[in-house]
Amino acid sequence: MPVTDSAAALRSGKGSRDENFPVASWLVHPRHRGIILAFYEFVRVADDIADHPTLSERDKLSHLDRLENSLLGVAADESHGVSLKAALAERGLSPRHAQDLLTAFRLDVTKRRYADFDDLIGYCTYSAMPVGRFVLDVHGESRNTWPANDALCAALQIINHLQDCAADYRDLDRVYIPLDAFAAEGTSVEALGAARASPALRACIVTLAQRTGALLDQSSEFSRLIRDPRLALEVAVIQTLAERLVRILQARDPLSEPVHLAKPAVAALGLSGIARGLWGRLSRWDRTDPHPVRD
Repeated sequence: MPVTDSAAALRSGKGSRDENFPVASWLVHPRHRGIILAFYEFVRVADDIADHPTLSERDKLSHLDRLENSLLGVAADESHGVSLKAALAERGLSPRHAQDLLTAFRLDVTKRRYADFDDLIGYCTYSAMPVGRFVLDVHGESRNTWPANDALCAALQIINHLQDCAADYRDLDRVYIPLDAFAAEGTSVEALGAARASPALRACIVTLAQRTGALLDQSSEFSRLIRDPRLALEVAVIQTLAERLVRILQARDPLSEPVHLAKPAVAALGLSGIARGLWGRLSRWDRTDPHPVRD
């Protein structure tokens, strides 16, 4: 079957340079960037399908199925799936992580509320953790790094949810702040439709930001566990950016104040993250390698 690329017409125009966190930046070795970007493009088009403002739920799920079929070789009519399939085959890697992300995008289409924090983390298991796991697999890293990866990736996902909570509610009727968090403060999801967060909604957001900070505590040693020095620096930068954003979300209202980092701040924090990563590598030399055997 010829490649028809119907999904490409649904792209939002957002690319890797528009993301909150680095995607295959110059820190990653050039030999790994191609496959990571192929993975990103596949995920990006799937995300755009799930968030499309006019497609019906049925059409969204159909397009996601077409992407998966092209990824698995059942069909060959979506170029993003075909390209990623070829890149994975070249490295001998499984499509499992991409399939897990498709599960998350199907949830985006069909599930618009989350009961509690565990429910939200369950979503992150599919929507965020596979991204880091894929990058680790590309680099041949030990799966002993996965717990730290999962904590960091879940934190990044929740940060994005908090930054975009008003737009997600207004444009997609999608709410990731857990329902029990609203109930605990005596408010409801409708508070997200206001021009400014109420004190109760601010308390919800601050509490979730604090829980996200606890995830970042769990991932704080992640970069030191990574064997590849360039990837370790990339992770250190991401960790540093995430910690700063959590502090911002505890201090500012995402409904009425800026909660994204400006480019100069990203650059400055990036340098700080690199320094942090380098220090972690130096300190590691004085310790016994906790993961001497790769999977």
